[in-house]
Amino acid sequence: MHSMDLRTMTQSLVTLAEDNMAFFLSQGPGETARRLSSVFAGVREQALGLEPTLGHLLGVAHLFDLDAETPANGYRSLVHTARCCLGHLLHKSRYVASNRRSIFFRASHNLAELEAYLAALTQLRALAYYAQRLLATNQPGALFFDGDEGLTTDFLREYITLHKGCFYGRCLGFQFTPSIRPFLQTLSIGLVSFGEHYKRNETGLSVAASSLFTSGRFAIDPELRGAEFERITQNLDVQFWKAFWNITEMEVLSSLANIVSTTVRVSRLLSLPPEAFEMPLITDPKLTVTISPPLAHTGPGPVLVRLISYDLREGQDSEELSSLVKSEGPRSLDLRHRPQQAPRSPSLIIHIHGGGFVAQTSKSHEPYLKTWAQELGVPILSIDYSLAPEAPFPRALEECFYAYCWAVKHCTLLGSTGERICLAGDSAGGNLCFTVSLRAAAYGVRVPDGIMAAYPATMLQSTASPSRLLSLMDPLLPLSVLCKCVSAYAGGEIEDLSDSDQKALGVMGLVQRDTALFLRDLRLSASSWLNSFLELRHKSHPKSVPMAEPMRRSVSEAALAQPEDPRGTDPLKSLTLHDLNLRGSTETSDTSELSLSAETLGPSTPSDVNFLLGPEGTQEEVEAPDELNSKNRGQGINASFPEGFHPRRSSQGPTRMPLYSSPIAKNPFMSPLLAPDSMLQSLPPVHIVACALDPILDDSVMFARRLRNLGKSVTLRVVEDLPHGFLSLASLCQETRQAAALCVERIRLVLSPPGPAPPRPV
Repeated sequence: MHSMDLRTMTQSLVTLAEDNMAFFLSQGPGETARRLSSVFAGVREQALGLEPTLGHLLGVAHLFDLDAETPANGYRSLVHTARCCLGHLLHKSRYVASNRRSIFFRASHNLAELEAYLAALTQLRALAYYAQRLLATNQPGALFFDGDEGLTTDFLREYITLHKGCFYGRCLGFQFTPSIRPFLQTLSIGLVSFGEHYKRNETGLSVAASSLFTSGRFAIDPELRGAEFERITQNLDVQFWKAFWNITEMEVLSSLANIVSTTVRVSRLLSLPPEAFEMPLITDPKLTVTISPPLAHTGPGPVLVRLISYDLREGQDSEELSSLVKSEGPRSLDLRHRPQQAPRSPSLIIHIHGGGFVAQTSKSHEPYLKTWAQELGVPILSIDYSLAPEAPFPRALEECFYAYCWAVKHCTLLGSTGERICLAGDSAGGNLCFTVSLRAAAYGVRVPDGIMAAYPATMLQSTASPSRLLSLMDPLLPLSVLCKCVSAYAGGEIEDLSDSDQKALGVMGLVQRDTALFLRDLRLSASSWLNSFLELRHKSHPKSVPMAEPMRRSVSEAALAQPEDPRGTDPLKSLTLHDLNLRGSTETSDTSELSLSAETLGPSTPSDVNFLLGPEGTQEEVEAPDELNSKNRGQGINASFPEGFHPRRSSQGPTRMPLYSSPIAKNPFMSPLLAPDSMLQSLPPVHIVACALDPILDDSVMFARRLRNLGKSVTLRVVEDLPHGFLSLASLCQETRQAAALCVERIRLVLSPPGPAPPRPV
């Protein structure tokens, strides 16, 4: 289907949908046949409505590429995602057409999947219309809106109202390579299970442990999982994401990761004391500049770094370095017989990890860093900077810059002569790589010889772009989560220290309390798991004796019994899990059913939210760059959709997502894409590895374009069908291994630049 052009794919899908629709209409008045006919009618309508818009976007997408060899931008990614959805519906429609007369045809299963993908296609059609409006509103060739922040605020308001749960249930990860979907499903089940226990147990191992036992219901019911995933992503604060992402920091999990990862001779956590030192100026080494320790927000403090080296090299076991070692327990000691020291490497990699500025340390990224150390034969120093919201901007930048300068000055202790230095980082770490280099240039000290940034965030100001639209369905980087992380880094999220009971308990009290909670949750969770198992078994044997009351109905089952909301939303999905369970145990299932496709395609009240215009009565418009923009800017969200089309709206209630970006986000040391040309001129050669389906793909494309326009050395490689954060999934499948190998290749270009071309023979 990848070779099939968009129009042919749409025509094939429409033909199959019409055939299946006619067949099920002829099957009598049965409810399942009626719903199957209705869903195929919806597929036909949405496919025909979507195809012209996708064709228009695809026709102009090349204008936004970096160059002809790098066909990548948010418009292309949105079209590709819609094609994936159309392709899945085409495959399923062919299957139904071939097997609908078979006695083994599972009508209910196929109906549920078709309804889920129809909902996804409807939402993708809405995103395509938004992209079309961005195309008319943005500056020619620009992927980000550069103007009135009111447009971005309205985009975020509109984003909040759109239903997202359909992308986190049966359709989860449909746009990615098939080999990574089981991981995404496991991750989503773990996320919603963790979220269910998070508010009840604020800290401790019991949250993760009890989540394991209550995950059964979410594995059984994709619709329930999707609804809960949407609620969590929209409404839980940054502390939840900090806690969930830091699960990989648990000693048990990190130890397991170390068992299966590459074995290295050196993996030491160092604590750099907060002492000022002198660095020579690059223009005149006889002159020096003072590098002060980090001071922002919390005052002077040590900076933690991790030294990783495949071989034990000269200087790495020196007394001076050993005096900086911070004990991590037995895992930091190498008790084997030490071989003869290898000589110092001419190169050094300084790594800055990702994690949205709010989570993780070098320990989470250690598995792939060990692989780098082996394949490149170079020592790696990974910086454990302080995290937001406790340490907002510019604390992380100050610590990374301080550690970078310390490493340059003391590279011999790290097993390197420092002839070639590469800065490498992913996501938030990529952002810090750029800003550390800009700061080094501002100080006049040595800048790195090159930067390798994997899927970096270069625009932290809230703004609309076509790739940002993909965050509606991205399981790893929803826009609400991205906004919360950026807000925390900008100082907008304040740490909640209101729980005086936790502080009064102390460390041992917390351990005792969590142990008691864990035992309680173990008992309750085992009971819940058993109930889920028995319920599944009951569903598998319909002839068995019916129970007096159903234990729980799924969201999809419950929705069939609900009258449609006048706005076209499902009011039941706004309930919490607890409410759903209570309702499921008290209501009977002998009620009238309503097709989910009717909810998807049914009438709804147009939103009073304006995607491209500020609230009525406000003067937030900027001067349009041309006549076309002047004409389109006066049109609101109703003009974005054709008459009769209404996407599904979320019913999760008020969201906790910041709508306005802090003015500090415009600081070039926070958003390097906004840096003036004079600052960007100081950057060394830059190598960017981005993901085509990443919501922050446009960050990479626009940053590479700015550097290219300035005549700087820059490369952009875009990997297909992988999600944001693939480096942490490097061992998961062949595709992630190949993408991680591409990052290694880019680093090698920095450490071993191609020599001058040999002279031509006379």
